[in-house]
Amino acid sequence: MEEDMDEGQTQKGCGECCLKCLRGIPYPSLVATILLYAGVALFCGCGHEALTGTVTILQNYFEVIRAPGDGVDVFMIIDIIKYVIYGIASAFFVYGILLMVEGFFTSGAIKDLYGDFKITTCGRCVSAWFIMLTYIFMLAWLGVTAFTSLPVFVYFNIWTICQNATLLEGASLCLDPRQFGVVTIGEERTVCAGSEKFYRMCVSTELDMTFHLFVCALAGAGAAVIAMIHYLMVLSANWAYVKDACKMQKYEDIKSKEEQELHDIHSTRSKERLNAYT
Repeated sequence: MEEDMDEGQTQKGCGECCLKCLRGIPYPSLVATILLYAGVALFCGCGHEALTGTVTILQNYFEVIRAPGDGVDVFMIIDIIKYVIYGIASAFFVYGILLMVEGFFTSGAIKDLYGDFKITTCGRCVSAWFIMLTYIFMLAWLGVTAFTSLPVFVYFNIWTICQNATLLEGASLCLDPRQFGVVTIGEERTVCAGSEKFYRMCVSTELDMTFHLFVCALAGAGAAVIAMIHYLMVLSANWAYVKDACKMQKYEDIKSKEEQELHDIHSTRSKERLNAYT
């Protein structure tokens, strides 16, 4: 019987500990972090593969070659964008961890462990700093979303031209990379309907896959924007919580100081009365 009671108390203690840990998890920050990681992973992965598919299409169907030497061409720009994607992936992986840690330190579990003082001394500055950074990153992701919509628009036009050329026999439809700024004005890389290159490009998996990869990258950038907005709401709520905790700490300090003064006055009067009696 005693062993059963001890086992029940042990299970109850473990259950209470687990519930306390679950209550201490900042779920809004956790949801925003998951959404941020999903959006960044979708944007970086699909964007990288879409750029690789773009290089393949330019080389195989438009016969665009790399500029000799260190000249700036579309291939160098694509390589630069790929390196930017690598930086975005690593930077926001770290930033998501930092925001998650900030959410833990403003949760009720940390308050129970360390008290209000350690939260309020630097918590307001940290929360305000993260709010400013998150707002800047949200504007940056809005720009990335707008930039990602450009290749989606271009590939949608190419896909539409391929569909129209298939439906309308004898249609004089051409694709000229010069109108998209891919090559210089002096280079003529036009591919028109009826040619073998045009037909192979329209039925190729590269065009369809690259188009859908850019659409997924655009969706990932939009998810990152939503995650930044979610983070702004969470950080604003945390900042308000820390601000209220700071005010409450000051109130508790003033209250305890007044109570100590009243206690000292009462002790002094009691001693005076005792001395007068003796």
